[in-house]
Amino acid sequence: MLQCSKAAERMEKPDSHFDEMLFPDGSVRPAYDRYCDWLDNQEDGWFKRKHFEAEAFFRRTGITFNVYGAAEAEERLIPFDMVPRIITAQEWRKLSRGIEQRVRALNAFIHDLYHRQEIIRSGRLPQRLFKDNDAWLPQMVGFTPPGGVYTHIVGIDLVRTGPDEFMVLEDNARTPSGVSYMLENRETMMAMFPELFKGGQIRPVSDYPRRLAKSLAACAPDCAGEKPVVAVLTPGIYNSAYYEHAFLADQMGAELVEGSDLRVEDGRVQMRTTRGFRPVDVIYRRIDDEYLDPLTFNPESMLGVPGIMDVYRAGGITIANAPGTGICDDKAIYSFMPEIVEFYTGEKPLLPNVPTWRCAEKDSFAYVLDHLDELVVKEVHGSGGYGMLIGPTASKREMKVFRKKLEANPQNYIAQPTLSLSTVPILTRKGLAPRHVDLRPFVLVSPEGIDITPGGLTRVAMKKGSLVVNSSQGGGTKDSWVLDD
Repeated sequence: MLQCSKAAERMEKPDSHFDEMLFPDGSVRPAYDRYCDWLDNQEDGWFKRKHFEAEAFFRRTGITFNVYGAAEAEERLIPFDMVPRIITAQEWRKLSRGIEQRVRALNAFIHDLYHRQEIIRSGRLPQRLFKDNDAWLPQMVGFTPPGGVYTHIVGIDLVRTGPDEFMVLEDNARTPSGVSYMLENRETMMAMFPELFKGGQIRPVSDYPRRLAKSLAACAPDCAGEKPVVAVLTPGIYNSAYYEHAFLADQMGAELVEGSDLRVEDGRVQMRTTRGFRPVDVIYRRIDDEYLDPLTFNPESMLGVPGIMDVYRAGGITIANAPGTGICDDKAIYSFMPEIVEFYTGEKPLLPNVPTWRCAEKDSFAYVLDHLDELVVKEVHGSGGYGMLIGPTASKREMKVFRKKLEANPQNYIAQPTLSLSTVPILTRKGLAPRHVDLRPFVLVSPEGIDITPGGLTRVAMKKGSLVVNSSQGGGTKDSWVLDD
């Protein structure tokens, strides 16, 4: 087996965490053999020059995101690392089976919550989890979307802790983001290192927009024509994911619209064009439920379309993802996913959850307070790395402040152990160094089936020892390779 001598010698040796490229003795794992052989044949300094070229490419392309929380939104270049994350075909087959099982269960769960609520009647899920939950929408009760699909696009966040140990960290069933970075990362790698992609050993991802358009069209309502009209609804240029909204609309050949471009007329949602208004069949919405329809939800919303929910419930349009799917992003609901998967599939989960303490439960809350310095505590509706505490790295002051918030509203939090996340090398000024990663595969759901893009978005913590991979918290991204057999 190749030893990848240059790369292994330059790289900081992994600690107790599972490193996906190197064995504990510094030798190279089989998945990285070919890549390390290629890397060993590059001259000193060449790889770093390529890094600056990639950064310049991202700047020219405009691959940025907005960070909120300061006086005004700050636009940043998302860090990109050129060392790929490589997954074997065998590993991907195992992951795909688990992802498909979970996505099927999520869709069935949402349908049940808005209909007979059999899982609650059975006692497997407490009613309190959604009774006063803002993510559960009474407007969806008794309604089934076209094709029976609620979760048209799903992002499942996975972490790895060992050779065969993958776990689901979060479910993203409302408006999962990041797929544009997956596509641009691959395009950048193919442009800069075309020789690595010769021979077809790396499964492609560039056809995702075409597959997305096909999947959305398959979910069109009965009133649609032979070629359903698809539009991407964005909150506008100041949204943190606006680049992605524009990118996907362009790649799909769909219209990018804001709420002001749409109106309800003759029982249909109509889109403004240069030739007047035209009916839309499918809206891939990237705005939250609250702002979707000011006549149904927030009356002050300027982002949505007045009356769109009436058209939706009458079967005149498909909204992807369906309103009310955000209930599956709730981290308290997440803690019941093993029971949810078994209830709707009759099978044990193929991908386990991270052990989770629900602070709404007295005994669990007491344990969390006693072990706060050991745990990761998250808001049940939190996202993007905001509103969380990482106990082992928190200061005494941060612990004190967070403890007060936790005691004031325990039902708003869950806690999890600090996982020993796997590492993948990144390029630093001193050479290769291991950094922690997660993985967000993207899943398309339609009446025609479930389509899982090979790989997904690998998010990486750019700081040594950091477990936070979110771009809003300083994390970066890298290309994810799934190898063919």
